[in-house]
Amino acid sequence: MTSAFVRASKSPSRSSQPLLSRLGASLKKPLTGIALGVFALTSQAAGVTSMKIGSLAWIGYGPFYVAEKLDLFKKYNLKVTLQMFTDPALIPPAMASGAVEGGMLTYDQVVGQVAAGRMQKVVMPIDYSNGGDAIVADKSITKVADFKGKKVGFNPLSPSDFLLSYALKVNGLTDKDVTPINMTPEAVPAAMASGQMPIGVTYEPSLSQIVGQGGGKKFKVVFSSKDAPGLIADVLVFDEKVIKAKPTEIAGIIQAYLDGLAYMKAKPEESAKIIGKVLGVSAKEVKEQLTGVYNIPLAEMPKAFVKAPETTSYYASGEIIGQLLKAKGQITTIPSTESTFDSQFVTALTKK
Repeated sequence: MTSAFVRASKSPSRSSQPLLSRLGASLKKPLTGIALGVFALTSQAAGVTSMKIGSLAWIGYGPFYVAEKLDLFKKYNLKVTLQMFTDPALIPPAMASGAVEGGMLTYDQVVGQVAAGRMQKVVMPIDYSNGGDAIVADKSITKVADFKGKKVGFNPLSPSDFLLSYALKVNGLTDKDVTPINMTPEAVPAAMASGQMPIGVTYEPSLSQIVGQGGGKKFKVVFSSKDAPGLIADVLVFDEKVIKAKPTEIAGIIQAYLDGLAYMKAKPEESAKIIGKVLGVSAKEVKEQLTGVYNIPLAEMPKAFVKAPETTSYYASGEIIGQLLKAKGQITTIPSTESTFDSQFVTALTKK
């Protein structure tokens, strides 16, 4: 997307449509618990459906990496390939063109897409950053107020940009009070080490690379996503047309994700090795980085779609996101929260 923030680099074929997909699309009704329950029986008689999902190298997407590696989608008669992107701004247009049928995005990105008239909707909350995204500075800078007049390295139109804007706002500053240095999250560690700028915004695994420099004595976290739980939220997104055409397949993808999450809890060592290969870090580092995100369990997923004052609700976080995006000129109108998601899949699964 180009109209809102996206998670910067962390690094469509199909077979005949199953009966439940055709019924779901034609009736335009949410999948019921019964429909989900008979999914396996229906899929046995249908050909395997191949789908591509746009993804990035981000610790919060671990359950999807596990599901792909162990082929947990097979149980739901799916062959799902995670198409890795180094520039997440390319995922929404890839979805629009059909190059991928779904994507893992940040919620602020969805708000921007819907504001621009592209109906790409959240079907499932994945995680929210709980310290995994952060603003790091050298030891001479102790608080956000000290950012004024200084260079800050970050990726524009990304969660890093969004986190910086939010941090500045709640500390009485604006984007105009800093000098932006355009760079990817992966480039921030080297740029800060070279003295190119004193402040950088990034996320794991680059975050650990920065704070670990100089034996942990050179740089420190000044503000992180832990200061606003739920504000930087990762979500599974599909275009409204795909949702109508392939509700059964989407239900299967969500179930395979939950299977991946369950596997991570049951076999943390094996899971860490799988995730580490995707992120390019050790299993030990994976376990350390997992503390910076919160993968939302099924029982808690419905809360994201309910009106509440907490930023873990899309209604609350969406209002903050919309206001910031509009103030930065990224959108002209803040879309209604209801237009940014489709909760039918989560609702059906929680009723099973």
